[in-house]
Amino acid sequence: MWKDKAMRLLMLSAASTSIFLVALIFIFLVKEAAPFALKPGLDALFDRQWIPVSFVQERYGILPLVTGSALVTGLSMLFTIPLSVLGAIYIAEIASPVEREILKPFIELLASIPSVVLGFFGLVVLAPLIKSLFGLGTGLSALTGALLLTLMAIPTVITLSEDAIMSVPRAYKDASRALGASDLQTIFQVIIPAALPGIIAAIMLGVGRVVGETMAVLMVTGNSALMTWSPLAPVRTMTATIAAEMGEVSFGSLHYQALFWIGLVLLAVTFLLNIIAQRVLVRYGMMK
Repeated sequence: MWKDKAMRLLMLSAASTSIFLVALIFIFLVKEAAPFALKPGLDALFDRQWIPVSFVQERYGILPLVTGSALVTGLSMLFTIPLSVLGAIYIAEIASPVEREILKPFIELLASIPSVVLGFFGLVVLAPLIKSLFGLGTGLSALTGALLLTLMAIPTVITLSEDAIMSVPRAYKDASRALGASDLQTIFQVIIPAALPGIIAAIMLGVGRVVGETMAVLMVTGNSALMTWSPLAPVRTMTATIAAEMGEVSFGSLHYQALFWIGLVLLAVTFLLNIIAQRVLVRYGMMK
């Protein structure tokens, strides 16, 4: 019937809207960044220095920004994954109903705190603590940014991981206990493997939240565009660079084009994370 065809066309159009919008964003980024590939050339992006404003020689190397983002993200996930997964296990399988009713609202409240407020907390509380604890000249470092991003990612990962654990059929648990397995054996050998695709998806969303965060890392990482892998050194991330410099850059300049190349790199990282997540879900039979 024509009504079925019209409804199918309407739903297809709605589903295709997101693809169309992403394609438009990609085309816009490429359009603004493309002139940089001709002059000074893409080799300039692989420089180890980011000095877009200089009286001597301007440098547009994004490697310090890439390493800064990778360092902050890696440290944050190092803290987030064990804390979040263990927290989700406790809430879903061990906590009493009263504890669950108390913990879940606080976790959801933490997720609703604006990033700028968490940035102030990091600036006033975490940074001085890191400075005094390690005897540094400044507490604005990659470690401070990672700890702050951990606070932002934990609610997302805990909530989604808990949902994945709670969705495991009760028959799995009953069968495990009937075979003589203890509660801990049931949790780590039956429930977690069954919920693993959902937990991995939760972790990937947490990584996406951390990679795309701007304001918090802008406030607490020190904004020093130096190539380093030290957690205690100030760094600058790609998102913070775009936020800090795009508002003051001359339209169409090399600096402007280099910032759009940073945006393209971030878009590529996002696509890569999605591809990895899909491969993992296919590997565990959650997608075809």
